Amino acid sequence: MKKSVVIGATGTIGSAVARLLKKKGYQVLAVSRKGDYPMDMENPTSINQFFSGAGDLDAVICAAGNASFGAFSQLTNEQIDLGIKSKLLGQVRVCRSALKSLKPNGIIMLTGGILAQDPWPETTNIAMVNAAIEGFVRALALEMTEGRRIVVVHPPLVKETALAMGMDGSLSPTASEVAQIYLKGINSYESGIAMYVNPDKEHQLNQ
Repeated sequence: MKKSVVIGATGTIGSAVARLLKKKGYQVLAVSRKGDYPMDMENPTSINQFFSGAGDLDAVICAAGNASFGAFSQLTNEQIDLGIKSKLLGQVRVCRSALKSLKPNGIIMLTGGILAQDPWPETTNIAMVNAAIEGFVRALALEMTEGRRIVVVHPPLVKETALAMGMDGSLSPTASEVAQIYLKGINSYESGIAMYVNPDKEHQLNQ
């Protein structure tokens, strides 16, 4: 049985990914701030402690990390730092620790967001972080050895989140549909790319 880690496993997308991998026969270590496998993305010691006891891994999926919405002129330094420390550096540190446990031909999958390519008003902080994650992934892929891979998934706003925010979710994919993109990444041979729910965008941006 292949062994995977899903960080952010209690979140909307993370929980859908964890369910799908279990259905496909993976052993899943479901990681969250509080639970059987705890991790604080903003605490390097917490990240290191988890991976030191995780054993050999076939797949590490990170669908966690926070960042702030808001007009750039009104964002506080603390709000800007949140996205950098949590979603960006948190995932970078996950990679540093996970690589020590990742088997040859294993994969790390990080999560950015569609705002990296298609920002909305008042999303400068999130767009910056998501784009930085993609640049990091493209560069780190050049250093991976023994068939190890890394990709970033840029999901759009999922239907469940849109509805919770009081928005029209009719054009948004469900979390389960987004989870299929993570499975596609695991089963592919791609590395150093960004993956999208919309395959046309993926092809266009990864040429």
